[in-house]
Amino acid sequence: MQEVFNRYINYLVAERNVSPYTVRNYTSDLVGNSKRGTEKGFFQFLRMKKIESLDKADKWVLREYLAYLANQGVAKASIARKLSAIRSFYRYLSREKILDTNPLEHSVSPKLDKRLPEFLTIEEVVKLLQAPDLSTPQGLRDRALIELIYASGLRVSELVNLNIDNINIESHEIRVWGKGSKERIVLMGEHAATAIVNYLANGRPKLQVKKTGGNALFLNRDGNRLTERMVQLLMHKYAGLAGIEKDIHPHLLRHTFATHMLDGGADLRVVQELLGHSNLSTTQIYTHVTHGQARKVYLAAHPMAKLEGKIDEDRQEDSRA
Repeated sequence: MQEVFNRYINYLVAERNVSPYTVRNYTSDLVGNSKRGTEKGFFQFLRMKKIESLDKADKWVLREYLAYLANQGVAKASIARKLSAIRSFYRYLSREKILDTNPLEHSVSPKLDKRLPEFLTIEEVVKLLQAPDLSTPQGLRDRALIELIYASGLRVSELVNLNIDNINIESHEIRVWGKGSKERIVLMGEHAATAIVNYLANGRPKLQVKKTGGNALFLNRDGNRLTERMVQLLMHKYAGLAGIEKDIHPHLLRHTFATHMLDGGADLRVVQELLGHSNLSTTQIYTHVTHGQARKVYLAAHPMAKLEGKIDEDRQEDSRA
């Protein structure tokens, strides 16, 4: 199994051009990790069941595996991800003629609970942006990167891989390579552009002492390219400084960008393009509206609500009189 899996990973990297993050997830989902907790990898489960051949893992074995994960308390979303990894692996086995047929071709995915994505309010975004200390190079960098994620909806992987020449300050455009090395152009506002100019002029030169980060836009204190993990830790740090109790991470700012764009009246397909989503259905999870926006639309559209709003205004006028 390990040898076939290694060939599969090489295929994903060489032909599908998947990210290291995807490789890590697929490895965890298929091979598993016995260093901590209960063994939950698919190959680990097959060994537990003494199944030594991949073609013996039919849909009944898969159902038993999914039930096993559920009994271990694994979340439905994680189970669905593992199932997706298994299906992708078996499609590869069938494509390469390693298996004559795909025994999992007609397996059914577990029904997921629908959850609205979390996002920050505008007030919380302002607090987060004000948290970095702008008297330090790191503070200038952190203000710029928070401004940039919120302004553009970048994935954290896209953010840390940005180079200086990917940024066009005059046109407020950023050239980004997203999932599958797909190139797209995203936009940023005046605040983000100003923060980046300030960082490039007064922050980055002081971080580039060892000149090991090359042309990377965001550097750490050693002059190397900032990592995804470091950005995650910075978000957690500034959430605490800002007094925001939500679990803030870079992807939450991406959620916030999409939510605020749609809340402000942006077209769904424009937001899809800016986020780099291949399918519109992925973007549609952000079509929820805030309570304030829902009330505003309701009062503006419903005839009786308009009348009620007029009555409230008249009452306020009477009280002031």
